[in-house]
Formats: sequence, structure tokens, C-alpha cells
Amino acid sequence: MRYLTFALTKGRLAKKTLEMLESLGITCEEMKDKDSRKLIFVNEELKLKFFLAKGPDVPTYVEYGAADIGVVGKDTIVEEGRKVHEVLDLGFGKCKMCVCGYESARELLQHHELIRVATKYPNIAKDYFYNKKHQTVEIVKMNGSIELAPIVGLSEVIVDIVETGTTLKENGLVVLEEVCPLSARMIVNPVSMRMENERINELITNLRNLLQEEKNAN
Repeated sequence: MRYLTFALTKGRLAKKTLEMLESLGITCEEMKDKDSRKLIFVNEELKLKFFLAKGPDVPTYVEYGAADIGVVGKDTIVEEGRKVHEVLDLGFGKCKMCVCGYESARELLQHHELIRVATKYPNIAKDYFYNKKHQTVEIVKMNGSIELAPIVGLSEVIVDIVETGTTLKENGLVVLEEVCPLSARMIVNPVSMRMENERINELITNLRNLLQEEKNAN
């Protein structure tokens, strides 16, 4: 039996994924060692391998078959546009992709004016403005704290992830439009899906049942 390899997004998503897998009896003791310098963690008994990666790299590992399965935010899946199968909404890491700015920018959006949009997610922003709103905009790709852009006059609005909205409020910005809901998703390499159909489907079914149980309990 060959190993099934998981690429997990570093941080909260990996932690939550491992907790879920543990509920199904899938553990990886090596990953609990905080001082470990290892890059790949193995469960010999279940023939599973795990590694941690930065969010945007997870779909790349999965598309190229370096990982069979990945867990990553929906925003990254859409932004990266990799050839992967999205098989399950894991229901955690919930937030929204939104268009935000000063209240005064609402009018510019309604009148479809040519405006500047600052974002870390140029593909998502482009798709939203061009294909859904049919509004021509200039998109400025940023890497740091996006909220700064409308404050210093770089852009009229931003497209960014909103969890609580606290940062926006503190800076006098508001959510103007909602682009799409986001959460952690499980993705699978298309070839792995065919070759390891039974093992992967069993895992998906077990996770789906677990999510349903949690939902019913709440």
C-alpha cells in the first residue's frame, strides 16, 4: 500500500484539521513535538504522510501530485486556480471575502465608476468586478495590511477577508459588498482520486459524517 500524503496549511487550519482527523482515529504523534525540525511527518501504521505548507502553496503541491490531499482556505483555491478537486467544506475557518472602504465609496460602486481596488487577491477581485458586477476597475496587488490603501488614498476600496470586522471599524471602514463566503476546504489531486478512490472516499465519507454529527449536536 502506498502512502497517502496530506499538505496542510500552517497554523490554525492545520491544528483544526489534525483535531478532526484525530476524532476519526487518524493521528500523527510526530507532529505534536513542538521542537521537531522534521518537514515530513509519518504514520507508518496507516501509511500516511503529512507536511505543513504556506496556504498559497497547498493547491500547487496537490495539483502536481506531491500531495494527494490538501486542506486550505477557499480564498486560496479560487485565487490560485489550480487543477484540483474540491471535495469537502470542513466548516471551520469561516469568514467572508468582501469589498470594503469608506461609506462614501458605496456610491462609486453603485454607479460602476472606474475606481482603484487594492487587494492581496487580484484574481478574485478581477472575477468579481469584471464578471459579476461588469464594472471596470484598476486592480492594485498588495502584500501588507490592505486597510491602509483607502486611508492613504491609494485606492477607493479594498477586496479582503473579513472575519470580525474589528480592524475595519477601528479605521473607519465598512463592508460595502460581500464577494463570497469562505472556509477551510479539502482538495484532492485528480489522479490520486482515481488511483486511491477507495481510501480517499472512505476518508471523505467519515469526515462528512463527523461534520454532520457535530452539526446535529449543536
